[in-house]
Amino acid sequence: MTQKPLLFAVLTAATVALAGCPEAPAPTTNSAAPAGSQATAPASASAVAAKPLPPMPKAPALPATPEGLPELKVPADNALTAEKVMLGKQLFFDKRLSKDGSASCETCHVPEKGWTDGTALSKKVGGAMNVRHSPTMINVGYNDVWYWDGRADTLEKNVEAAWKGQLGADPAVIAAALAKIPLYVVEFKAVFNSEPTPDAIDKALASFIRTIRSGGSPWDLHEKGDKKAASDSAARGWELFRNKANCASCHAPPAFTDNGFHNTGIGFDKPEPDTGRGKIAKDEKLDGAFKTPTLRSVTTHAPYFHDGRAETIEAAVDYMLSGGIKEKNKNLDPKMKAVKLSAKEREDLLAFVKALEAPATPFERPTLPQ
Repeated sequence: MTQKPLLFAVLTAATVALAGCPEAPAPTTNSAAPAGSQATAPASASAVAAKPLPPMPKAPALPATPEGLPELKVPADNALTAEKVMLGKQLFFDKRLSKDGSASCETCHVPEKGWTDGTALSKKVGGAMNVRHSPTMINVGYNDVWYWDGRADTLEKNVEAAWKGQLGADPAVIAAALAKIPLYVVEFKAVFNSEPTPDAIDKALASFIRTIRSGGSPWDLHEKGDKKAASDSAARGWELFRNKANCASCHAPPAFTDNGFHNTGIGFDKPEPDTGRGKIAKDEKLDGAFKTPTLRSVTTHAPYFHDGRAETIEAAVDYMLSGGIKEKNKNLDPKMKAVKLSAKEREDLLAFVKALEAPATPFERPTLPQ
C-alpha cells in the first residue's frame, strides 16, 4: 500500500523545515482564499502539521557464526550491521520489489524448502521459464563468485541481476515507490543516511542473505568432540566421502564446496547442453562446467543439479557415483570416476551427507512496512 510522505512541520516566523525529507517544498497558497487576499504566511495558525515519521525499530542482534563455519567475508563498502540485516530481511520478503507486485525473493528461495522453491525450474515475473534450477541461499556469503556459471563477482551484483531478471524490476522505479513508505524512509535514512536507492537496496538484501547460514550440524558437533552427536554410520560415511568415493575433492570442508567449476556431464544427454562456465569464461575447456554446490543442509532442498533433474538426494548421490555422462562430452572432469559401493557403504555415505544438516529452527518472517 502506498502512502504520501509524512511531514513534520516546524513553524517559525520565516521558514518551514522538514524532518525525514531531503527537500522542503515551496510554500503554497490556500486555493480557497478570497480573490485578491494575501497568501497566508507559512507560520499562520491555519497551517496543519502532518503526522511525524514512525520511530526506527530496534534491530535484533546479528546471529553468531554457527559451529563449524569461518567468519563471513564482507566487502569493505557494505559492512554487516544489525539494522542493515533487518532492513534486508524486510526487502527479501516484500513483493513490492517486483515489477508487478506478484513475487519477492522468497518466491524462489523459501526458508522451509532449504531456501529454494522445491521445483526443478521456476518462472520469472512475466511468465518466462528459467533454464536453471534456483540454487539455495544457504552459506552463499562464503562464495567467491555467484550464479551456477559464476558470472557475478559479488553477492551485491548477483542480487541486482536477479532483481532485474527474475523479478522484472526497474530498480529506480521500485526505489522511488519505497520512498513513499514511511518506515522504509526511516530505515534507509538510519542505515544508509539516504532515501531508498537501488544501490542501498542491493546492499541491504545482500547483507540479509549473508546471514542465511547452516552450521552446528551433528557432524560439526562430532568433529568438535561429541562422538555421540553423529551416528557410527555417518562416521563410516565420512571415510568413504573423503577416500573411496572421493567426494571431498570437490566438496571440501568446512563449506563442503571448493567454490570451483566442474563438468559432471549434466545436460550432455540433451541435444544442446548448457555450456555454463565456458560461455562466461570464453573457454571451451570449461563448457559444461558448473559451480560446486555446498553440501551443508543439502538434504533440505531437493531437487538437485543446475537443471533440477535429481528429485532426491539419493538420486543425486547415485548419479555422482555413476561417473557422470561421458557421451558427446569431451570436457568431463577427470575427478568423475564410477565408484562401486556396496549397499551398506551407500547407506553410510548418505548417512554422512545427512549428518551435515543443521538443526531445524522455525523461521520468523518480518512484518513489512506499510
